[in-house]
Amino acid sequence: QVQLVESGGGLVQAGGSLRLSCAASGRTFSNYWMAWFRQAPGKEREFVAAINSSGGSTHYADSVKGRFTLSRDNAKNTVYLQMNSLKPEETASYYCAASRWFYGSNLMGYDYWGQGTQVTVSS
Repeated sequence: QVQLVESGGGLVQAGGSLRLSCAASGRTFSNYWMAWFRQAPGKEREFVAAINSSGGSTHYADSVKGRFTLSRDNAKNTVYLQMNSLKPEETASYYCAASRWFYGSNLMGYDYWGQGTQVTVSS
């Protein structure tokens, strides 16, 4: 089992920044791909970004490329999502997820999920 706990959400004005963290415990964190998804009320959960086990490879949704940066610190069992130039339409609950293999935007491939952290971007 891998337990994931997100933090860092909050209220920010449009154009502002937030850094989300996802702390993992349980099985060896460094064996897992890590990803962030988000879900707005009434909408499907959507892929934001993913990072491989070593941190050397990242993948982003087109909508966040150039504004969001995903990184990880395997010594701290933590993955970080730096979000810049936030937009009101990015208001959502943000979820951290873990998988042994690369599944990208395929939610079904992720074995473990956190409870989510709320990000609200005001206009």
